[in-house]
Amino acid sequence: MRAPVAESISSLQIYLTNAKAEQPYMNIVIIGSGNTAAVLGRKFIRAGHKIVQVVSRNASAASELAYEWDTESVNYQTVINRQADVYLIAVSDNAIKDVVAGLEFPGKVVAHTAASVPAEVLSRVSEHYGVFYPLQSLNKERKVLPDIPVFFEGNDERAKSVLESLAHSIAFDQVLTASADERVKLHLAAVVVNNFTNYLYRLAQDYCRREGINFEQLIPLIRETGDRLQELPAAEVQTGPAIRHDTQTIQKHIALLEQHPELQKVYQFLSDSIEGKLGRHKA
Repeated sequence: MRAPVAESISSLQIYLTNAKAEQPYMNIVIIGSGNTAAVLGRKFIRAGHKIVQVVSRNASAASELAYEWDTESVNYQTVINRQADVYLIAVSDNAIKDVVAGLEFPGKVVAHTAASVPAEVLSRVSEHYGVFYPLQSLNKERKVLPDIPVFFEGNDERAKSVLESLAHSIAFDQVLTASADERVKLHLAAVVVNNFTNYLYRLAQDYCRREGINFEQLIPLIRETGDRLQELPAAEVQTGPAIRHDTQTIQKHIALLEQHPELQKVYQFLSDSIEGKLGRHKA
């Protein structure tokens, strides 16, 4: 029984190696120096691309990345390298309009990384533009580079081809096209499963610290919860007192949270929500 598995893994490794080898290496200018810029830059370098310049108003952050990547950093748009293949604008959604206001890269492929900003904001920058959206929580302080699914969009065949090739070089088969409307919806769902759950982890950490409990003991449970979602719908694996309509336990927990009003409010709201919606399917 093990031979087919080993063969399958070997075939996958060959496929990934060949897929990576087929991607043309590119010269890239990254505009931005935050988490997205840093992690994508590291991914690009690992894939064999060259970061020819880091552009950012934050001189210190840009210099750090430039030193790490053995390249140059600049703080003014007037001195941006004009010989790159791709110009990737990796700044916050709110900053994109200001950043692109004075940019012009005729004949070049230009893309931003924002989920909620239409690609058309780049239409005056170049005739070849698009979006390169990494659907992942990125943190430049982490040493381990995460898997990053990439959703891309291009306004013409050249932009589509270049951005798709760039995406496959770092994400392999986790590459999909996505319109502006689809990206916004994806981003909303990502906020729920990542940002909201992380907030719950924060509340739990604060509770554990104040009550003298070791939060690390909950890590296996967190991992198991995430692993289940690869096999079953969330509605089918919901557990806990609310789904069981265990009012006695719920009230006991709420009483224990008297000194933790923020967590108490969240606990009550989520318990009510589970009982009122998911609870009907489990009754």
